[in-house]
Amino acid sequence: MTKPLAICIVITLLLSACTKKSETVTIIDRAGSTVTMRSERNRIISTAPSNTEILLGLGLGGKIIAADEFSAVLTGVPADIALIDFSYPDGELIVALNPDLIIAAGHNQTVSGEDPFALMKEVGIPVIYLPISKTIDGIYADIRFIGGLFGVEDRAEGMVREMKEKVDSIAEIGAAITTKRSVYFEMAYPPYMVTIGRDNYITEMVNTIGAYNIFAEQPNWFTPGVEAIIDRNPDVILIMTLFDGDIVAELRSRPGFEHIAAVKNGAIHLIDVNSVSRPSQHVVLALEQMARAVYPEAYENYR
Repeated sequence: MTKPLAICIVITLLLSACTKKSETVTIIDRAGSTVTMRSERNRIISTAPSNTEILLGLGLGGKIIAADEFSAVLTGVPADIALIDFSYPDGELIVALNPDLIIAAGHNQTVSGEDPFALMKEVGIPVIYLPISKTIDGIYADIRFIGGLFGVEDRAEGMVREMKEKVDSIAEIGAAITTKRSVYFEMAYPPYMVTIGRDNYITEMVNTIGAYNIFAEQPNWFTPGVEAIIDRNPDVILIMTLFDGDIVAELRSRPGFEHIAAVKNGAIHLIDVNSVSRPSQHVVLALEQMARAVYPEAYENYR
C-alpha cells in the first residue's frame, strides 16, 4: 500500500468519526472554485500570514486552531496552536484537528507548483483559496470576502474604509506631484534579485505615491539583469529583502551600481518586508513608508 493511499484511508476514517452533523452552505471562493462547507465555522486553519492578519484584524483570531509558522508568531494568534507547513502540509495532522475550514492563499500553491491541499479536498475538508491579489482593490475584496464568511461584514467594511481613507489621502498628494521619480523595487538580493512588474499591487503602490516602477511593463514577478537595472538608472531604490547583514552596503558595492542615480544620491530605503509582501490591511503601512522615502518633502505633513 502506498503512503498516499494509506493517508487517504486514515483521513477518510477520521472524517467519518469526527464530522459533526451540521447544515452546509455552498459558496464561490476568491479563486472562482465552488466550495461546500459547514454553516458553523469555528475551527479554522490559516495557511498564510496575509490571511491570518485579516482574520486577526476582524477579531477572529480565537477561531484559529492551526496556522503556518509565519502566522503563528503574529500577535493575537492563540498560543500553542498546531503548526502547518506552508507548502507541504501534513494531511493526517490536519484531519486529526477536525477543522471546519482551511483558508489557503496563492502563495501556498506558488512555492510547490501544485495544490498542497488537494488531498484534503478529496476527502471532504473544505478549502477556500485567496489568490495573490494583484491590486489594492483586490485586497479590499479579500477582506470583505473573509468578513462575509464569518458574518462580520460591518467589521470588514470598517477595515476597508480605514484603509481607503489613507490610500486616497496618499493618492491625492501623489497625483499633484509633477516630477515623477523612477523606482527600482528589490524583493530578493543577488543572485536572484527578484523585482515586480505589471499586474502587481506593489507597482500600483509605487504609482499611487506619485512615482513609477522602472520595470512596470515586465511580468508580475521576474529577475532583471544587472545591466537592465543600471541602464534604467532609477532615482530611488526600495528594498524589502531579508538579508543577514547591511543590505544597503551590499547594494552599493555591486559592480556598476555606483553609476545609478539612487546610489549616487543615497536614495536607498528599506521597506518593512512583512507589510509590503503580505496582501492584507497592513499594506497601508508599507505605502506610507514608500511615500515618505521617495518624496519626503511632499509627504512631510501627511499623517
